[in-house]
Amino acid sequence: MRPLKFSLILIFIGSCFSFAQETTFSEEEIAIDKFTDGTLTLPSNAENPPLVIFIQGSGLTNRDGNQSGMQSNFSKKIAHQLAENKIASFRFDKRSIKAKELNLETISFDDFITDVENILNYFNKENFSKYIIAGHSQGSLIGMIAAKDNADAFISLAGPGESIDSLLAKQLSAQLPQLKDEITKSLQEIKITGSTSEHPKILEMVFHPKNQAFLASWMKYDPSEEIAKLEIPVLVINGTNDAQVKEKQAKILHNAALNSELVLLENMNHVFREIVSNDLTKNYQTYNNPELPLHPELIPVLTDFIKNLEIK
Repeated sequence: MRPLKFSLILIFIGSCFSFAQETTFSEEEIAIDKFTDGTLTLPSNAENPPLVIFIQGSGLTNRDGNQSGMQSNFSKKIAHQLAENKIASFRFDKRSIKAKELNLETISFDDFITDVENILNYFNKENFSKYIIAGHSQGSLIGMIAAKDNADAFISLAGPGESIDSLLAKQLSAQLPQLKDEITKSLQEIKITGSTSEHPKILEMVFHPKNQAFLASWMKYDPSEEIAKLEIPVLVINGTNDAQVKEKQAKILHNAALNSELVLLENMNHVFREIVSNDLTKNYQTYNNPELPLHPELIPVLTDFIKNLEIK
């Protein structure tokens, strides 16, 4: 009988734990407008909690931080764990996901900024104590622009400190050093005139006319200049094992911001997982493993920053 009793106790404990986990927060699907659908995560038994608005990175990234071939659920995990710390959040699908459905022939970087501003306007009518914008990767630049005059604080998560034309020139030239001058000239032409007809044919996908229009709208903004305009508290977070956005980029943002805190999390990668290995293959494998836990220090850092806003 002992094994049976032990099993029943384990089942009972497990059931209680599951119930407790399920009741720490509730979620509601919200359509801000025809471009923006998302999930509002509300902590249980928390009156007027702070609200974090998450902005995803580049590509067809959905509200949970996932793309085709990349299922990591990092944004969903962050939202749920913040809720356990009495912090509400809203995460949303980027408008590029609905482009086909809405017959959007073009999308500009400014459209992404407008979407976040509309989200803020929507929730400003609700009873939240603070409004915090948190942007990941490309979303960092979107967020810092939308946060100006509209939010109580801004969080950059693995956000670049240099403009996209500068970063692309370095990244593409590193892969094709023999084409460095052509690449630099093409990017500069897009930045100045909005398009280019002369570009390396091997990079046709990068320099496709539709991509050029989007790049031109993105190049208008320099992250270090935009973050310097913020007069609100800023938290800059980067991982020391981020294969896409290096620590140097976070330091550029931190040095440019008027009122910022810089946190470099040891061995955290671009999808907020702890990875000790320097093997890029192992690093990228974590992008498609939603079962992996978040870096153990990420939620405490976010929680401390947000809750300190409540004191100020």
